[in-house]
Amino acid sequence: MTDSLTHILESNPISTSAPCRIDMGGTLDIKTFYLPLRHLEPLTFNAAIGLRTTVKITPHDPGRIKVSSAGFQSAEYPQNGAPFSHPLGLMFAIAAYFNAGGIHIEINSSSPPRSALGGSSCAAVALVAALSKLTSLVSGKKTEPSRSDMALLAHAIEESVAGTPCGCQDHLAAAYGGVNAWVWKKMPGNVFFQRRTLLENDALPAFEKHILTAYCGIPHESKDVNGQWIQQFLDGNHRDAWIEIAHGARRFADAIENGRIETAALAMNRETDLRLQMTPHVLDQTGRNLTELAKSAGCGAKFTGAGAGGCVWALGEPGDIDRLKKKWNNALAGNARILDVGIDSRGLEYHDA
Repeated sequence: MTDSLTHILESNPISTSAPCRIDMGGTLDIKTFYLPLRHLEPLTFNAAIGLRTTVKITPHDPGRIKVSSAGFQSAEYPQNGAPFSHPLGLMFAIAAYFNAGGIHIEINSSSPPRSALGGSSCAAVALVAALSKLTSLVSGKKTEPSRSDMALLAHAIEESVAGTPCGCQDHLAAAYGGVNAWVWKKMPGNVFFQRRTLLENDALPAFEKHILTAYCGIPHESKDVNGQWIQQFLDGNHRDAWIEIAHGARRFADAIENGRIETAALAMNRETDLRLQMTPHVLDQTGRNLTELAKSAGCGAKFTGAGAGGCVWALGEPGDIDRLKKKWNNALAGNARILDVGIDSRGLEYHDA
């Protein structure tokens, strides 16, 4: 695409949105892990939550790209000179893939910045969808890529500029929504996952009563922790722990599918303990307090994503979750807070801009 698309956007601004997620068995979605562990059929559980990221594309100066996002300073560069190493570099890299210039990319997220809920990947999926639609308007074609194709493209671009291997679970949760287990397996072609829907939409309201999510008040940096886990694994360290995490993630998914909340909570706490043994800094003091309160209330708890700040989520019986919510409220201060979210069943959406 070239700057001629400016005039299309003047009458057809494009807006898309996609949800963030909470998760279990993360990191297993990185090929460094799931390929050597393929005999275990490793999987990652995630649930899309009602914190959506919206992307809007409007016209801008010809030959230039501007990106605006809450929590970051707006950035503007020539179409062919944007640095992908910039904090908003992923958005510039996606624009470069589509050869899109003369556009302003506006990102609005309802999740706290760098909250370990998969927000950057969520924005990437939404932007891929928006630029795919713009491409179809320019070409006159009426079809856009599938949800799977857009998730995989967003993942490929993110991994290409991240400087470290990246997982795909965030992109898939953003694209599909709902409560799923993603089984990682190398298959012919580009698709390396199998979607296993654990709960149908009519079961989601009941499941929402079993979960609680809180922001710990400190932004996270996923590359630091993931990079340490990757290097440990490559060095042959903690392999037994990762095998146990893979088994535990499967037990967790099976338990969620069959309504065995207590079993799922135990698996959740065990994964948290294993990751703390490998990387003690994966939970800050607030996160440690929240997880201990959850355990004492008979619930499971785990940091989201790669931890080291961001969010913690809990799982338990509704009565235990209600009591835990009061304890967490009393324990949180400053920017830390409970996030009032339910399960998002919609996934990626297009909107009238």
